[in-house]
Amino acid sequence: MTVLTDPPKESFRLSMLIYDTRYRSLTIQAVAIIGFLALLAWLVSNTAQNLAALGKPIDFGFLTEPAGYDINQRLIDYTSQSSHLRAAFVGLLNTLLVAALGCALATILGVIIGVLRLSKNWIISRLMTVYIEGFRNVPVLLWIVFFMAILIETLPAPRDFRGDTPDASMFLFDSVAITNRGVYVPEPLFSRGLGDFSVFGAFNISIELIALLIVLGLGIWAAARVKTRADRIQAATGTRPTTWYLRAALIVLPPVLLLWALGFYLGYPALKGFNFQGGTYMRNSLIALWLALSLYTAAFIAEAVRAGILSVSRGQTEAAYALGLSPNRTMNMVILPQALRVIIPPLISQYLNLTKNSSLAIAVGYMDITGTLGGITLNQTGRELESILLLMLVYLAISLSISTVMNWYNNRVKLVER
Repeated sequence: MTVLTDPPKESFRLSMLIYDTRYRSLTIQAVAIIGFLALLAWLVSNTAQNLAALGKPIDFGFLTEPAGYDINQRLIDYTSQSSHLRAAFVGLLNTLLVAALGCALATILGVIIGVLRLSKNWIISRLMTVYIEGFRNVPVLLWIVFFMAILIETLPAPRDFRGDTPDASMFLFDSVAITNRGVYVPEPLFSRGLGDFSVFGAFNISIELIALLIVLGLGIWAAARVKTRADRIQAATGTRPTTWYLRAALIVLPPVLLLWALGFYLGYPALKGFNFQGGTYMRNSLIALWLALSLYTAAFIAEAVRAGILSVSRGQTEAAYALGLSPNRTMNMVILPQALRVIIPPLISQYLNLTKNSSLAIAVGYMDITGTLGGITLNQTGRELESILLLMLVYLAISLSISTVMNWYNNRVKLVER
């Protein structure tokens, strides 16, 4: 009788890290990583030694020193005696403001223009083509300067609102003033405010704003649960209950009730002296930068939307129509879910490009993070290396955050094949 046994396992030897194909790739990667880290450590050490020899050791203490300069557009309290760190934070908020406004407007315009370019109306489709090709083939910096020049040269000055100048009149029941210095809109105020909340002692956040965001977030979450329940009912019975009014009420009514409880009212701008006082002031530099980045990026998003819609087979649309689905329902339930897997990846890149292009704000005098930390602070303190390193880390963190959120959304809406 013959007994079969497993052959003895070969013991591990160091030579196997080089000659055995099972370990060779890991060895090469480990050596490459060690070499890269060694080179990086040498560069950092050599830079630190050279700076120390020049009497400029790496030191971030300059962030606590008084900034000594003003910032024309800001979302939080700031004076020239505030620290460089606070000035950098004001610039960061300005960057995030432009990025958020730009991404929102660019997405709306990009979707509309991308759909209109597929219109069967020859004039509309050609006009959208002219728009896309015009904006995509001109540098965004020129568009920023162009919009700034239009706002400065064509809009009336605040003093013109005192006379009978036909073009110098306020809009929306005398609540909005559009001038060559900027736009003045009503300011939200509360008669029964809850005060401010200090974050790390660096800046204050309105408790009313926090409460409003929480209530709005809960309303959106509840509306999403209602939609999910309607989807389950439709999948089980084939009939979809009408829920749009309930979802709209869940999103709109709670914030409205909260605003009423807080005594919400609007503070209107008024002409006093040579300029408007009161209300919320948006400088022309912010508006020009916002419009230029939005319209420029919308042209690229429109092409991504068009490509995504064209990637869906025509037979899908015809089958949906044959089942009795309306055009809107076909777009929402058949075309867009399949087109999103083509649209979202380039959309992420466009969001990142818009955010990084906002660093061109210094061309029109808008003080973003590049203009504060990478501009005036750098020149005043002479801390080039520290300022640039911090600036790079800020843009890296913003870009990674956008990528993470959009990738999560991409995985959330991804089609699940059976």
